[in-house]
Amino acid sequence: MAFWSSTSVFTSKVPRKILFMFTLSLSVTYLFYSLMSCYNSFQFQENYVYQGRLATEETTFVTLREKLYSTSSQVYFDEEFIERTATEQTIAVSSVRNSVGIDERTSGWARAQAATTSSSSSKQEHPEFSTTDSELRRVVNCTSDYGVKTLPQAIIIGVKKGGTRALLEALRVHPDVRAVGNEPHFFDRNYERGLDWYRELMPSTLEGQITMEKTPSYFVTNSAPKRIHSMARDIKLIIVVRNPVTRAISDYTQTLSKRPEIPTFEVLAFKNRTLGLIDASWSALRIGIYALHLESWMQYFPLSQMHFVSGERLIVDPAGEMAKVQDFLGLKRIVTDKHFYFNKTKGFPCLKKPEDSSTPRCLGKSKGRTHPKIDPDVIRRLHKFYKPFNMMFYQMTGQNFQWELEEDGNSPGSRD
Repeated sequence: MAFWSSTSVFTSKVPRKILFMFTLSLSVTYLFYSLMSCYNSFQFQENYVYQGRLATEETTFVTLREKLYSTSSQVYFDEEFIERTATEQTIAVSSVRNSVGIDERTSGWARAQAATTSSSSSKQEHPEFSTTDSELRRVVNCTSDYGVKTLPQAIIIGVKKGGTRALLEALRVHPDVRAVGNEPHFFDRNYERGLDWYRELMPSTLEGQITMEKTPSYFVTNSAPKRIHSMARDIKLIIVVRNPVTRAISDYTQTLSKRPEIPTFEVLAFKNRTLGLIDASWSALRIGIYALHLESWMQYFPLSQMHFVSGERLIVDPAGEMAKVQDFLGLKRIVTDKHFYFNKTKGFPCLKKPEDSSTPRCLGKSKGRTHPKIDPDVIRRLHKFYKPFNMMFYQMTGQNFQWELEEDGNSPGSRD
């Protein structure tokens, strides 16, 4: 009773306006601190979401990168690992999203990664290379959202029917090589489209990776050296050369498979067979005059920026030739003899899974055709025709390819 009486006395003495202002002030102060507390909590959650997203994407990227390097000696990558990584990533992102409402961009990215892995694992292995992106690069393509498109730092410029496809597919096994599967033909057929168009054809690359393409017709295109030099003076050029005689027969064999009605090789090779006049204007023969074409390239590029691969040695010793190519490109020697297996039916090496009994992957059915039987006298005349040009080519490159030792059509390269 005393308490209530004292309260009545206090309220009676203090003006009601002052009491109202005091109460209002307390209410505003309380509201202010409540808002500050909510803001700090929201900001913490937002940072948590952002950091969680970064950690998830960066961790997955780094893990994929490390896995690519650790398994690069196996040609085929561990799809189970990639699937597990994508699954764990999806779970992690979903967990953050459920707790604090992660944004749609991150969750969409995670679903895309999981879907890519799922579709990759559902495809069966095809026994041959594709002329587009090889199945060997499916895992690398999982990182296609990263990196940037750049103009190539290296190009396989020739020669046709020398073994350029085999070389490119072997190089694409290397985790630091990203290459276009199809031949762009930019510097000989599509130059007017511009460098931006050309760049868009290239795959995305990460720091430390090399962008490459191959178009064998560049080597015999007069305007190609100047155009490539204008794009990049320090570019590295790879030329796969082969005995000009067997190369010409291989070229003819390919054309014959598409146009069975063409004349025989002997008819096309001579202007006048009785007089022994070789028709050097026939493209199948003209391509093999390597010294003539190399002169055009040496006007713009030093030999130090060119590497010549022996098409014959690429067949009998693919690992040895690949070691030289990797050294030339400044790459670690990852593609080794463990990656190759000689297919007696096709007559050239195939890529395989080391320590695995599964079917190796060979070049397509269009590769490995048996050459038609050519009159030995024609082959002898062609060797005589090419000999001075070969000698000049050996002198220009400082390498002896020993094509004069092959006086018949049964050399290691006697297939298309």
